[in-house]
Amino acid sequence: MRNPATQAVSGGAAPPGTLPRTVLTALAPAAWGTTYVVTTELLPPGHPLFAGLLRALPAGLIALAITRTLPRGAWWGKAAVLGVLNIGLLFPLLFLAAERLPGGVAATLAASQPLVVAILAVVVLGEKPSAWRLVWGAIGLVGVGFMVIGPEAAFDLAGVLAGLAAAGSMALGVTLTKKWGRPAEAGPTAFAGWQLTAGGLFLLPITFLVEGPPPAIDPPAVLGYLWLGLAGGLLAYVVWFRGIGSLPVTSVAVLVLLSPLVAAVLGAVLLGQTLGPVQLLGFGLALAAIVAGQLPAPTRTSTRVPAPEEVLK
Repeated sequence: MRNPATQAVSGGAAPPGTLPRTVLTALAPAAWGTTYVVTTELLPPGHPLFAGLLRALPAGLIALAITRTLPRGAWWGKAAVLGVLNIGLLFPLLFLAAERLPGGVAATLAASQPLVVAILAVVVLGEKPSAWRLVWGAIGLVGVGFMVIGPEAAFDLAGVLAGLAAAGSMALGVTLTKKWGRPAEAGPTAFAGWQLTAGGLFLLPITFLVEGPPPAIDPPAVLGYLWLGLAGGLLAYVVWFRGIGSLPVTSVAVLVLLSPLVAAVLGAVLLGQTLGPVQLLGFGLALAAIVAGQLPAPTRTSTRVPAPEEVLK
């Protein structure tokens, strides 16, 4: 019998009473949605990988220091794989896509993750295909596209491949996190610490090879890095991995659409960016997809007419 800490939740409908857990899990992609405004307004330009490194490695080491829990046996390898997929590989791919594509195109490619998770849930977790999840995942993708893709959209092949690979990396990481569960000896903080540390160590050589020495850090940058590391790193990933363990994987995946929604709202409120009718339509579609992703798929009611002999019984 599986340990409760590793018990998978069905990928169909969320069990009753999951609203508080869903809201808590949604705080993670909401925090990630602040990355754009923090990066552009507080951090030194030209060092996105360094920002990713500071978001992951210090947070992971803090979590390990708090919990004093290290992986055991096969979990050394599993934690390394999950850390690379969910964090270490994801960040460079996202930054490459952002450099080679307009931000709207990159964000839309990243928003394809719920669709990839819906497919991987069938292949990896053995769940039944769900047209409900696929349709709403597609609607969410279209909504994000309406919100962020402008007339300047361009499609560089390397950027498109990087964006799709980023969505695939996180989708596979989320799915394997659900499949492997969490060992009984590790709480959510330790589990997040393993992956943040693994992802940060993976990023460490890449960052210095690509970007060179760290930038000069002024007081606003200190605040930005602290926010990314604590709110967008440690706290966000603790609630994220807790949510993956207790909620259907497809329901968790669609919450990622909150990131571009939060980024759009902050851009409008703090940076004076306007949202026209098309952007508002996309915002509504993405929000509807997030809500629908938390609901059970509608069941078909039988319309078979009983045979006369069945009625006479």
